[in-house]
Amino acid sequence: MKKCTESDKGVDAPKRKMPARVLVTGAAGQLGSDVLSALRERGIDGIGADITEFDITDADAAISFIGKCAPTTVIHCAAYTAVDRAEDEPELCALINVTGTENVARACRAVNASMIYISTDYVFPGEGESFYETDDPTGPQNVYGRTKRMGEEAVLKILDRSFIVRISWVFGKNGANFVRTMLRLGNERPEISVVGDQFGSPTYTRDLSVLLCEMALSDRYGIYHATNEGVCSWAGFARAIMEKAGLACVVKAISSAEYPVKARRPKNSRLSKKSLTGNGFSLLPHWEDALERYLKELRTDG
Repeated sequence: MKKCTESDKGVDAPKRKMPARVLVTGAAGQLGSDVLSALRERGIDGIGADITEFDITDADAAISFIGKCAPTTVIHCAAYTAVDRAEDEPELCALINVTGTENVARACRAVNASMIYISTDYVFPGEGESFYETDDPTGPQNVYGRTKRMGEEAVLKILDRSFIVRISWVFGKNGANFVRTMLRLGNERPEISVVGDQFGSPTYTRDLSVLLCEMALSDRYGIYHATNEGVCSWAGFARAIMEKAGLACVVKAISSAEYPVKARRPKNSRLSKKSLTGNGFSLLPHWEDALERYLKELRTDG
């Protein structure tokens, strides 16, 4: 990853828009790695940072590292995302998702950088069948969702120039995800059971990264929902994976009650994209198109 040095410091240019310099936290992760690639493909100066560069839970480290880099924008992908484990580790989850986010936001304010905070559909209660608007009342139902909502609130309180980007059902080349799990199970078993009463939209990190690059170059701050288009259940998603991967595994839809987990999941993760189109941003492609491209990416990479 690109290193920051004292000579890079440029905090005396608070209104600098271009050339953009974007710092990506959590750069080794599923989303962060694709964001870095997308930035570089577009000729944008991208700097990747992970725990080996600085610990977001250390306020001094955050101020020092981000101060040296002097980015115009920070895309904050680093997060605690182990949803079930968070129920047993609420303090650690809050330390990373709330305190860590506060530290990054304050460091952004110190260098007059904007911030793009990656959030989640889990900030909503997940009831009904309507699409959640960005200004609908939140009501997270698990520890992870509560800490991500608190992270949103921290960013909005500390920074005037910020983007809150809520996503769901993420899959990408790096890291574990639902698609990889289904591919493994589809090769191992003739039949699997998958929850069929939870609905939402998958999000391909390559497609999301393109949008985040657009946001990094803009001043259309606010709260956004960003997923691939279309809605499906987890069981429907699993069936599409099997079909497009040429696997004969049968997917049986079951209820949430039949698949108990430690952290409560939302049954409705439908997210309205009115804020995206209303501010001139492009919608992401349909999730089935994204899935086909992702499977091709996996085959190409071996």
